[in-house]
Amino acid sequence: MEIRPILSALLRNKTGPILVALQVALSLAILANAAHIVNDRRAVAARPSGLSDEHSTFYVSVRNLSNDTPEQQLADVKRRTELLRAVSGVASVANTTQMPMGRSGSNNSVAVDRRQARATAIASTYFSGDSLVKTYGLKLVEGRDFLPQELVDLDASKTNTAPPQVIVSKALADKMWPGQSAVGKTMFFGTGNDAQRTQVVGVVDTLISTSAEVGEQGEYSAILPGRVVGFGPSQLYAIRTEPGQRDRVMKEVEEALHKSSATPMITKMKTVDEDRKERYRADVALQWILVTVSVLLLLITASGIVGMASLWVTQRRKQIGVRRALGAKKTDILRYFITENFMITSAGVFGGVALGLALNQLLVSELEMARLPAGYLVFGALGFWLLGVLAAYGPAWRAASISPATATRSV
Repeated sequence: MEIRPILSALLRNKTGPILVALQVALSLAILANAAHIVNDRRAVAARPSGLSDEHSTFYVSVRNLSNDTPEQQLADVKRRTELLRAVSGVASVANTTQMPMGRSGSNNSVAVDRRQARATAIASTYFSGDSLVKTYGLKLVEGRDFLPQELVDLDASKTNTAPPQVIVSKALADKMWPGQSAVGKTMFFGTGNDAQRTQVVGVVDTLISTSAEVGEQGEYSAILPGRVVGFGPSQLYAIRTEPGQRDRVMKEVEEALHKSSATPMITKMKTVDEDRKERYRADVALQWILVTVSVLLLLITASGIVGMASLWVTQRRKQIGVRRALGAKKTDILRYFITENFMITSAGVFGGVALGLALNQLLVSELEMARLPAGYLVFGALGFWLLGVLAAYGPAWRAASISPATATRSV
């Protein structure tokens, strides 16, 4: 089929084709970037926390209503830890200062040399007098867990000295000593003369921070072997249960804690699943918004193509009848309209690719988003070409089915 006659016909009536091409270009640019953002948010929301079984892990905050001394707090922490371990279905318990994705906790600057002008990174800092590696089910990739004699008791009201050993996440280890083994290396909490010196004894594969920031920052974590008291009336206990036992264990844990205490207390329980849902609620909502907008854009674009093709069929009824009377087959008429629509869609696709790249550049510069992979534009272009053909097929088939006698009849 000759392309020139089709192009000449389009140039004589430019308004409709230009509007449809612009619609395709805008839709492709928006949809490609929207799909990229949706996949990026999905990956963020699904990224591992480092915990081996989030569904079986919860934590309980216990707050005494009496004014206990640090010594009394320490005795209560040890007693309650043993009490929780004795509950049926509990696999492991650890007293800790914070939880992954809990959105409340301590962050500290870390450095490889106290003489640094700026810290190497900011790490989410977990203190525990028990084994968080065991309770969280963390995967050690280098070194070892803390030894029993390395677990110390710290009174935050009297000292802020860091324990001499530390376990770091792999992301933090790679940040501080790229391409090297971190085990045995010395690191500092803070910089300057007051920096606290400690030595790395182990590296865990993943341990997400309390805020679960997007990017590598969200995986910079450090574990210190300290049972901390004296900084407040509350204590936090992380509990991992046997699979399928979490809900039952939560009820029994609450009952056991209240029965064991002679003084009033306030307990608050939360699961890791709840923390994950709350932390990534905005990301999930954004995904659904973008998916909804994308579907609406596709429907609007398809409707525009169908509407334009239907209008042209109506306007060209006599022309179609004459061509049929002169020997044109149904396939010739069908091919003509589909080729015409393909040319319009192609103009929109090429414009959409350029516009999509420009939009992504704006998002990268203003919102620090990742660059748009070429695959999104390639598959987007193929999708719009297919959409254009499918949307135009119905009107084109109706045009091909017009009989010469009907089309050339005077009205």
